[in-house]
This record gives sequence, structure tokens and C-alpha cells, in this order.
Amino acid sequence: MRLSRVAVTCVAVLATLGLTTTAHAATWGSSAKFATWSDDAYTVRNNVWGSGVGPQSIWANSPGNWGVWANHPDTGGVKSYPHSARSIDSPISDLGDLTSEFDVTVPSSGAYATAYDIWVDDHSYEIMLWMNQHGDVGPIGSRVATVDVGGHTWNVHRGSNGSNEVFSFVRQADTTTATVDIDSVMAWIVERGWLDAEASVGEVQFGFEITSSNDGLDFVTNDYSVTPG
Repeated sequence: MRLSRVAVTCVAVLATLGLTTTAHAATWGSSAKFATWSDDAYTVRNNVWGSGVGPQSIWANSPGNWGVWANHPDTGGVKSYPHSARSIDSPISDLGDLTSEFDVTVPSSGAYATAYDIWVDDHSYEIMLWMNQHGDVGPIGSRVATVDVGGHTWNVHRGSNGSNEVFSFVRQADTTTATVDIDSVMAWIVERGWLDAEASVGEVQFGFEITSSNDGLDFVTNDYSVTPG
């Protein structure tokens, strides 16, 4: 089910006021920075972790239908990464046909990226798949390759955030709906010698990495799912 913009805004306002228990537009909602909600094999997280943040409220009808209203200042630096995650806990060699699909509605202003975040070997490695981006945002590290893999053409960047190595696959053309063959992307990384085939994939996360959203913007996931092989 896709919520109207009015319904999304109502949920955000109610959450900001601490009245989420009276909102009937969504199954769950919260304005707490690190609010989480679990359903089946997925966990939805508000995940407001940056510095100098503004208010952000999250709502969900399901792990595949959720969104946030965020009002973060234009001061640089990532403010939050609200997302829905599915735990995989499998070595890359055993992923099989691991795929994911999504459909999102994103604002025409602000600075953000819609991206997958895939964690490997207990957060030692981070693989990001940037599906669309807007404003003054960019991946970590230098561009090291351009490749057609997983059903898309990417500019690949490699670097470190100081805590872990980051491989960022930035899609050459923005899209708000797609299917991604994640196992093919992971196999390509292994072929480059950047990861061992027995490295363990933890969570596949998908959401919005928000740098700024002045005056309050809506980010909506209309549909999202991860299908293990």
C-alpha cells in the first residue's frame, strides 16, 4: 500500500509531537533517533547518527513500505541513514541468487542518496550501491573502475571511512525503481581480490543517506524486498 503525501506528513507531525500512538495512517512510527521496528526477517531503523541534525520521524506499514520525514540543516556531513535491513549471514560463496528490488519516491530538493549498504565480516567491509543521488553528495574514495554487473552500469569507488574499507558502486544513471543482482556484484568484488569468497555477508540494508533536507522533506519506500538465493 502506498501512502499519500498528506498521510505521510500527518504521521511525521504526530511523531514529532509524540503522538504516534494515535496515528492510524501507519502500523508503526517514531521520532526517536535510533528507533527500530522488526517484522519477519527485517528490521526498520530511523538511524539518525550524524552531528548537527534536525528532527526526523519514521513510519512503516511493513519492511517494504516505509518512509521518513526529515528536516536536517544544510551544514554538510551525513545526518542519517534510515533503512530497512535483512540479515543474510552467509559467506559470499554460498549467496546463490541473492537479489533485491525497490521502488521509492524521493524529493526534488535537499542532498541525499538512495543506497544499499551491505556489511561484510562484522562491519570490516562496507559495500554501497548508490541508486540515485541529489545535491552535494558523493562516495568515499577514488574512482577505480567502471563496470556492468548486477543488471546496472556503475562507477566504482574504493576508499576508507577510518573504520572500515568502503566499496561504492554509483549507478551512472539515477533510478527510483530497479532490481539488483547482489550476488553478481559481490562475486565481481571477489574476482578483483578485494574480498575473500568466504567473507561473511551480514545485513543487506536499503534506505536514504540524508545530508540535508531543509524545511522538511518526505522520503518514501513504496516497495522493497530482499530475496536470498
